[in-house]
Amino acid sequence: MSKRSARLAASSIALSLVLGFSASVNEPLVVSASTGTKANVLLAKIAIKGRAPKTGYDRELFSDGWGDIGECDVRNYILKRDLKSITWKSSPRCTVAKGILNDPYTAKKIYFVRGVGTSNAVQIDHVVAVSDAWQKGAQQLSFQKRYSFYNDPLNLLAVDGPTNSRKSDSDAASWLPPNRKYWCSYVSRQIAVKHKYKLWVTRAERDAMARVLKTCPNQLVPRG
Repeated sequence: MSKRSARLAASSIALSLVLGFSASVNEPLVVSASTGTKANVLLAKIAIKGRAPKTGYDRELFSDGWGDIGECDVRNYILKRDLKSITWKSSPRCTVAKGILNDPYTAKKIYFVRGVGTSNAVQIDHVVAVSDAWQKGAQQLSFQKRYSFYNDPLNLLAVDGPTNSRKSDSDAASWLPPNRKYWCSYVSRQIAVKHKYKLWVTRAERDAMARVLKTCPNQLVPRG
């Protein structure tokens, strides 16, 4: 086993421990359940700093592809969580073949079909973008923490592929979903992730989040 393979294997175990998942992917998910903590209260606890240089950034410093949760790779785990009317491929195990996504970013219904030229219709978005995290504290995290961040279902959503591509590595100051009705949920999830991994926000980002939360002062952060 290579050093990288060994490191990723160890990190996959660490991911299960950090996120509190057992080996079974069939157990109930709690990632979308609310914590009882208001998003504006948690936002006030997040440090405000300037954006650090992107020097040295590489996605492999977080994860060399998706990790595993139980029998599923993380991509299929999120598809299983977020899609409805799922059909499965016979092999490999835990591979979503088809499903329906009620896309939170656009409010469109997307019919997902796995295959060349069709799979990218639904992408798995890092709600807090990986590059954004690198510039706001993740450089200082251990590899295991960065690995957990990259593969954490709290930070992952199945969404419309083209919309995700347009988002790129934007934070809340420069991009919010086209579906305005999802803004409060979107911002509260970013706040939950940044607080969990001790990442900071810029002043402009904090102000953008606060403006959104003024429209939903009782918005709770999701559990994770």
